[in-house]
Amino acid sequence: MQNKHEAFKNEKRIHTDFKKKMTYSDYLGLDTLLSSHHPLSDHHDEMLFISVHHVSEIWMKQILHEINSAIRDIQADNLSTSFKKLARVSQIQAQMKNVWDVLSTLTPAEYMEFRDKLGNASGFQSYQNRILEFALGYKTEYVLKIYEKDPELLEILQEAYDAPSLYDVSIQALVRAGLPIDEEVLNRDVRVTHQSNESVKQAWLTVYRNVDKYWELYELAEELVDIEDLFQQWRFRHMKTVERIIGFKRGTGGSGGVAYLKKVIDQYFFPELWELRTEL
Repeated sequence: MQNKHEAFKNEKRIHTDFKKKMTYSDYLGLDTLLSSHHPLSDHHDEMLFISVHHVSEIWMKQILHEINSAIRDIQADNLSTSFKKLARVSQIQAQMKNVWDVLSTLTPAEYMEFRDKLGNASGFQSYQNRILEFALGYKTEYVLKIYEKDPELLEILQEAYDAPSLYDVSIQALVRAGLPIDEEVLNRDVRVTHQSNESVKQAWLTVYRNVDKYWELYELAEELVDIEDLFQQWRFRHMKTVERIIGFKRGTGGSGGVAYLKKVIDQYFFPELWELRTEL
């Protein structure tokens, strides 16, 4: 039988003295991260409920980091630089979608053991999710009221609300490539959710019909479609997980629960990129 320490036999340079050196735990701030679970009940499964939402928020932070950088790249006409970041967003979204499979192991009877402890706290109030929606172009001013209790956070949300979205800067890239876009689109208030526009659709159609000429714009379009596709898959898995656990009860934050989640599945960030597929 192999000695249980065989793997370390020739590892003479492994550091073991960290009295004055930074450790893995120090670098990652694990004391803070792992102490952030504060269950309000004694039920075993509340830890899972908290962990799933913590993981989702951490991934959303990374997504926002990538998208905001990609927006700056596109504004500077560095489209190729943005592709890696947008592709990474899609990979993260796949991880976020799968987290609902873990939460689905929570049964209705188990959730009811601690649901009342949540009060009115709800994922609906996730400010990172709102900032992400703003970054993708879905602007809803009324939700800003939720964050009025925290002026500093409200300022961050307002800044994201007032900023051009990933799709806004992508449309501007079409213009710089010489493709005609209606002035009403170019001069619109970016705080208003973009609505499908024929000139934008025709510009993207030109890109798709002339891939060699507009290769980078074509690649950008497909990166956007990937992101929207996975975002919708995430929303669908969210909706089905909620339905599986609480049925059609109203959400803790006051939303319609499953009824609300079904409606948002039909929201599109980049409508013309989906519409043009019928016409190609």
